[in-house]
Amino acid sequence: MVVIPTKVIKRSETLTMPEFRKINEKEKISAQRFADLILDIGTFLLASGAHCGRLSSNIGRLATTWEFDINMSPTFNGLTVTVKDKNDPSNSVTCYKNSPPHNVHLAILTAVSHMSWKVQEENLPISYVEREFTRIKAKPNYKDIVVAVAVGFSCGGLCLFSAGDEKNALVAFVAAFIGYLVRVFFAKKKFNPMICISIAAFITTLIAGLGRLYGFGEHPEAAMATGVLYLIPGVPLINCVIDLIEGYLPSALNRALFGGFILLCIAAGMTLCITLLGIGNF
Repeated sequence: MVVIPTKVIKRSETLTMPEFRKINEKEKISAQRFADLILDIGTFLLASGAHCGRLSSNIGRLATTWEFDINMSPTFNGLTVTVKDKNDPSNSVTCYKNSPPHNVHLAILTAVSHMSWKVQEENLPISYVEREFTRIKAKPNYKDIVVAVAVGFSCGGLCLFSAGDEKNALVAFVAAFIGYLVRVFFAKKKFNPMICISIAAFITTLIAGLGRLYGFGEHPEAAMATGVLYLIPGVPLINCVIDLIEGYLPSALNRALFGGFILLCIAAGMTLCITLLGIGNF
């Protein structure tokens, strides 16, 4: 009779079935699959208003969990990544992907950050991230009419802070409300974003300028000055400063040029409208 020795597994060494599946699946991750995932996540974050440091942190947690080395080169409109498996150097790839059209959505940034922390803390498989990110991408944005109302109230409030009275604030509200809807209309028609901004600035200034022509309110120029403030590219300019501080110089330069050109388009639309209305000493 032959006795075959067996290895005794300690209780602390036993693996539950979910843990076994996680480890087993993690070992099967190809560099191409991981690169496609982080390119999808990274470009979507860039388009949703993330700065490069946030992008690096979120993707870095995923890479640490699944034992990959990554090198990223983010720009304003795209992302290049090099992915290499720590356990298999031959499992590596370099890819690039353009980002989708920019549309600031801070809820997306929060959801992706929570997802990356959960993956790192619970050692979740890549299939979970693929499913979860698909759900995150499907999050609806605010309706245009809701944003237009919020934009109107914000510009009206800024008008009150700029020495305007209630009548001037009402003009600023209406001008910003209509101007935003005009911008959205032309954006949906696939016009160039800079053209959309110039047209919106023109329409907003036109409506606010009527208050100046007809003497509606005590300081109608306050409505003209504050009605277009919803067009200011606040997120790109803030991210430009953050990227500059953190050392992402190419991205910071791209954001600065983008923000500066938007300001130029706003000025062009306002100047054209003021000239056509014949308003002097503005």
